[in-house]
Amino acid sequence: MQQLHFTIDIHAAVDKVYDTMLGLSIKSTYDKWTSIFGPTSTYEGKWELGHKIYFTSIDKQGEIMGMVAEVVEIKENEFVSIKHYGLLKGSEEITAGPEVEKWANSLENYTFVHNNGVTSLTVDMETSPEFAIHLTTPYPKALLKLKEICERA
Repeated sequence: MQQLHFTIDIHAAVDKVYDTMLGLSIKSTYDKWTSIFGPTSTYEGKWELGHKIYFTSIDKQGEIMGMVAEVVEIKENEFVSIKHYGLLKGSEEITAGPEVEKWANSLENYTFVHNNGVTSLTVDMETSPEFAIHLTTPYPKALLKLKEICERA
């Protein structure tokens, strides 16, 4: 597994950054910042301990594709940890096989620290080297998009 680490300072209250990042009050805020990864990027599920979440988008053939994960730790306005354990292709969950084994049970962690009107957001994740290539450039851009959304009004 390869470790990835991204950090950004956002001039907004921690509860606003947390809510906006996860799309809790307005789901489209999640879709907006993750649109950097793909224009149809979204999620289905609940940001609650033990709940399954699908991170999805629509591929070029019009099919739903994505990742299957579980919320393994959550502390409101402080920390979220999700464990990726499968792929979603159409309505089929794939949780075994060579495609999944490369990164199965990898963690993606979000840490929120507030200090004097600034929220420092850190994203730490484990992924396969092949998939890391697809995250290294867009993830910082996505976090800049999140910052822009949070710092508006």
